Amino acid sequence: MIRILLCCGGGFSSSAMAKHMQDEIIAQHMEDEVSVEYYPFTLAYRVLDQKDVIVCCPHLRPEIPVFMKEHDVKIPLYILPTRMYGMMKISEIYEDVKDVLQIYKETGMNPVHFPNEPNPLTLKRYNSYRKTYGDYHLVEEKKK
Repeated sequence: MIRILLCCGGGFSSSAMAKHMQDEIIAQHMEDEVSVEYYPFTLAYRVLDQKDVIVCCPHLRPEIPVFMKEHDVKIPLYILPTRMYGMMKISEIYEDVKDVLQIYKETGMNPVHFPNEPNPLTLKRYNSYRKTYGDYHLVEEKKK
């Protein structure tokens, strides 16, 4: 099971998004695969040891370097593309999160981003990276 910590600034939008995602998890019978809990970003450090990945709302991008500097973050942190955040489809986020965990394992990059996507605020994709571009390994190979 992948345990996602969904964060926004104060927990207001992420609490609604987490509820939506939890409803989708149940509707899609994914309870054994993924769980989602929301937390305000400034307090996320309190539960890091209980989660596998932090998924952040896009507007947190400027705060992430400070958070990383102040806290010992040993799990991947992923900033959702703006349009994915608006749609909040658990199947798409789950697919991205599985790849984020693999990228983190392979590279140690944190925050994690996909090839050619360093700024989530400029992205226009609604779907997972894999559905939009294919396997991130193959995209890396094309760049070489």
